[in-house]
Amino acid sequence: MKRQVILRTIDFLKSICLLLIFLGCSCVFSQNFPYKPIKLIVPFAPGGGADIVARTISQPMAQLLGQPLVIENKPGGGGTLAADYVAKSTPDGYTLLYTTPGPQMTNPYLMEKLPYNPVTDLTPISQVVFGASVLVINKNLPVNSIKELIAFAKSNPGKISFASSGIGSSSHLAGELFKSRAGVEIFHVPYRGTGLALQDIIGGNVSMAIDSLGAYRSSIDAGSLRVLGVATSKRLGVLPSVPTIAEELPGFEGSPVTYISVRAGTPKAIIERLNKEVNLTLKMPEVRTQLMSLGLIPQGNTSEEMLQLIRSESLKWQHVIERSGAKAE
Repeated sequence: MKRQVILRTIDFLKSICLLLIFLGCSCVFSQNFPYKPIKLIVPFAPGGGADIVARTISQPMAQLLGQPLVIENKPGGGGTLAADYVAKSTPDGYTLLYTTPGPQMTNPYLMEKLPYNPVTDLTPISQVVFGASVLVINKNLPVNSIKELIAFAKSNPGKISFASSGIGSSSHLAGELFKSRAGVEIFHVPYRGTGLALQDIIGGNVSMAIDSLGAYRSSIDAGSLRVLGVATSKRLGVLPSVPTIAEELPGFEGSPVTYISVRAGTPKAIIERLNKEVNLTLKMPEVRTQLMSLGLIPQGNTSEEMLQLIRSESLKWQHVIERSGAKAE
């Protein structure tokens, strides 16, 4: 009996020692972070909006961290492949996700099953940008304001259509949100990408879209399309005369949020260091100028604030998705 008690005591002491060693190593790793290159996983192909923003911030952020920030593109599944990769990585801060709305805010309601838990497997570091969206229309549509567009849609049921870059995309959900808030019936025309949608709005095959300013800016400037409103809470400095949709539909905000996240369980000290450098990067004048020229609004915050934003955005888009019946293809 005494021998068993002694053996159990020894096992207990061993466990305590191992725990202390682990905690000690974690502290050392956190203090020395980063001591090797960091991967920033982008869930879309090179050249897209997410990829451009990630590359815009990567170099200045790498200088602050003192280690390279290597972009790695992992497209597929509306962002789920990249999110799953990060969710299953080592929780040490060396694998980050450039997170778009899909992985945590919309895909849980668009897809029957995800390969990771969108609530518990990823921890936000900081918001990066609001991807300012605009409501554009075919230039021959006989309306000159959001109010007139809503009135026209109500008096001409079935004549107004909106384009998107695909079912479940931010542009699709923004259009559904507009339908819901305005109380109008406009039908959705999904495309495989923004380029084809743009062509058909210009050609008059589709009436309107709510999508990225970056994608439509050149057509707006050329007069091929007309812009009636911006889908942000405040007017944009690059389009100061264009009202927000919220000025007609209070509370409307349909621009996608992007942020950087990491696997849950990453030490708090590492998350705080990464948060600090993301926010410093977004305050750099040259970074802000470059992002704003693309119609993006630099918007850093704390990890806790980003978590609250994820929750509020998830709830908003859940209601939109359930009301519309949208399902990912």
